[in-house]
Amino acid sequence: MLIGAHALVFTGTFDEQGLRRAIEGAKRAGFDLVEIPLMDVAGFDADLAGRLLRDNELAVTASLGLTADTDLTSEDQAVVAAGERMLERCLDHVAAMGGDVLCGVIYSAMQKYGAPTTERGVANSRAAIARLAEKAAQRGIRLSLEVVNRYESNVFNTGRGALAYLDSAGLDGVSVHLDTYHMNIEESDLFQPVHDVAAAGRLGYVHIGESHRGYLGTGSVDFGAFFRALHDVRYDGPVVFESFSSAVVSAELSNTLGIWRNLWQDSDDLAAHANRFIRDGLHAVRTIDLH
Repeated sequence: MLIGAHALVFTGTFDEQGLRRAIEGAKRAGFDLVEIPLMDVAGFDADLAGRLLRDNELAVTASLGLTADTDLTSEDQAVVAAGERMLERCLDHVAAMGGDVLCGVIYSAMQKYGAPTTERGVANSRAAIARLAEKAAQRGIRLSLEVVNRYESNVFNTGRGALAYLDSAGLDGVSVHLDTYHMNIEESDLFQPVHDVAAAGRLGYVHIGESHRGYLGTGSVDFGAFFRALHDVRYDGPVVFESFSSAVVSAELSNTLGIWRNLWQDSDDLAAHANRFIRDGLHAVRTIDLH
């Protein structure tokens, strides 16, 4: 199991200075992995990122959320095609960095929709993801679809919803990405969804975030139940800390994510605390086997 941090904990820009800040910050905090959001697909220097990752001996994954212009659930085939082209470029970046996972809201736009999904829109999304999964597999990369709350997608908002999306499309090589921040909003608890998704052989990626996106353990997320579930199902994939503050990320991204109040200022302190919290929590549930 690799314990990681989202790069937006450290920086909101991903030029050379930003990449160094994120990668070196994750290493300094004690993480094994850094998740890099591909916010500027056209301008991202994957070769530079790969060199920095190797220098710091860190593993890498990549993520993003689609926009209205690249929404795979659009009924406009030109928009769907634009989304596919961008995600294919993302696969190239992941491969160049030496990563093996592309995750996030890559099946729809990451936005509040004003209406439910349409049958045609979801069909477009499934077909595009199927094509992308095949291309990803050829590069040794797997896709993991993040389950987010109702204000960030209308396709699915629970683990079972994600399973229904994947099963009806026959997407055997695509996994589900669970996030405690979103689960705390949408799921009945943080224990059963882990078992449901794992039992289907679909649990491939995990985000750890507090209910208010601040310091872990200071909100309402039941991390004890979540860590116990991960242990029960013998989950061994990435576990990545995610938190946001407008002290670090751009105003545009802060507005998109609804970061109206900052619960932290010091990235390094936050990250070091999160690394200890996650490792201690996972260690604690492992000791239950001795009871």
